[in-house]
Amino acid sequence: MLMRYFLATTLVFLLLGGSQAADVGKKPTKETTSFGVLRAPSAEEARNQAEAWLKGVGKSDATTMKAFEAIWQSEQRLLDKVAATFCLGDAEVAKVMAEARDANAPAPTDVPAVLKDTKKSAFFRTNLAVAYAKALSNRKIYEEGLEALRLAKPEQCVDPASFLFHKAVAEHALMLKKDADDTIIRLLDDVADAPERYKFVAALMHFDMGAWKDKDLGWIARKMDNIQRRRDLTRGGEKTQKMQKEVVMRLDELINQLENQNKSGT
Repeated sequence: MLMRYFLATTLVFLLLGGSQAADVGKKPTKETTSFGVLRAPSAEEARNQAEAWLKGVGKSDATTMKAFEAIWQSEQRLLDKVAATFCLGDAEVAKVMAEARDANAPAPTDVPAVLKDTKKSAFFRTNLAVAYAKALSNRKIYEEGLEALRLAKPEQCVDPASFLFHKAVAEHALMLKKDADDTIIRLLDDVADAPERYKFVAALMHFDMGAWKDKDLGWIARKMDNIQRRRDLTRGGEKTQKMQKEVVMRLDELINQLENQNKSGT
């Protein structure tokens, strides 16, 4: 355990100092444009955009604007303030976010239509997608959260670090190794002001995936964790059953391999 911790800490140090050194030979994703290009706007810029959106949907009465002022004078994170503004101005959004955050609500089976409405502004759709994915991630509902993020781009988000971090968390949890690695590289290389806690966890995910091997016992354990997660979300349907069959088949293969090795050794 001590050696594993030492190696993890060393890798984290290397990645935080510049992940390019830890990923020599890896090609950047198509999304990547240049190093350090993503930075969160100032609080004033984000507030101005949120206020313009609010007024643009016809919510400029005194009561609404007083509530808006209270949101932006609070200690919430920038993304949360923007999401709260959307909830203030759109009853459908307020309902969607309340359901996403409610631990007792059924897991969604699809991304809400409001996130797919291309008539809405990119500012609205992107930041709502990240807030929605973040809420689902807290409940380990990774599929719809990832689908929501795939509809948007981090360049249009007031918190690109959160966008990429929650995307990487979902991809890692769903065993999408290449996608998760690409997202982590972009988080570490392209986001100039990413929080250290995001960098640390991203580096640990990268380290963890480096030890993954296809269809070994670790693969089986990760599959079983995902199966249990889906059961906890009452998702015991066709996809979960398929995953269970994959695990059983792989266990049978490993048992047969061990039996053949024992026979050849006698």
